[in-house]
Amino acid sequence: MKIRRKPTLTLLALLLAGVSTTTMAEEKFTFLTNWYAQAEHGGFYDAQAKGLYKTAGLDVSIKMGGPQVNVMQLMAAGQADCTLGDNGQALETWQAGVHAVTVATVFQHSPTVFISHDKVEKGQELKDKTFLLATEAYTSFWPWAKSELGLGSAKIRPYTFSVQPFLADNNLVQQGYVTSEPFSVEKGGKPFYVYMLSDWGYPPYGNSIICMADTVKKRPAVVAAFVKASMQGWKEYLQDPTAGNALITKDNPRMGADQIAFGIAQMKKYELVTGGDAQTGGIGIITEPRLKKTWDMLVKNKLIDADKVPFEQTYTLDMIKDAKVMP
Repeated sequence: MKIRRKPTLTLLALLLAGVSTTTMAEEKFTFLTNWYAQAEHGGFYDAQAKGLYKTAGLDVSIKMGGPQVNVMQLMAAGQADCTLGDNGQALETWQAGVHAVTVATVFQHSPTVFISHDKVEKGQELKDKTFLLATEAYTSFWPWAKSELGLGSAKIRPYTFSVQPFLADNNLVQQGYVTSEPFSVEKGGKPFYVYMLSDWGYPPYGNSIICMADTVKKRPAVVAAFVKASMQGWKEYLQDPTAGNALITKDNPRMGADQIAFGIAQMKKYELVTGGDAQTGGIGIITEPRLKKTWDMLVKNKLIDADKVPFEQTYTLDMIKDAKVMP
């Protein structure tokens, strides 16, 4: 997406020049996460706790998503300026007539995993297992897994966000996030194995920042300021999560300190935030080749129509390219 700007001194220009914006009127900005507050949202809460958004001239409200919350619909309805999801969601939302644009990402690869009782060398070895899948799997990773990993004949049962069925049946394979479900499974005391789908070729980014195309067009400096402050928040959160965690537990009191610590440890172990292109382009960076791989995957699996989802309009690099928050 090409965004043209008038040659005026915008909020973004002030930020890039290192000029404080604390004396400017703060722009209201609502950000909707994709789940209840957790470590996977830590950088945003850290930026809020430390006043990074205020320094950037923003008055940010962070709203929580959840299992029954369609974040894309809420954003399209004007309930949020931007939201969190994988970049495949933006493409499928465009297909549905809602023009959503990927502007940055938190995770350089998807944190989606399969958890098995058996050790395998490749995904095809799981074809005789029964998979526990949530509804969203059918429009994200499962079509890819069927076509690329040969799991088309595998049996399926609903995943209800409880790991107890998995623990009770050695023939089950559990979907999950590497930062979340393994924590609960570990408490069961049985051996298990975690397989990152990205290691098997699953291409989407994880926890991308997605905004309405109209928002990006009308408020580019504000979106860019939010992105830059958020990525600084992520850098600082991974260094010291204390401030961010205080806000996480305030919003979600059921989120225990041990689970937050596990999530942070997993993000560091798998370099979700700091690995890949973030090493050279900075935290949050997205690239056209990576985005195109997701578009190609969705077209191949008939989740989107190439004629109805113009790839070049579904993302912009302009919001993140100058942030340069290095790991």
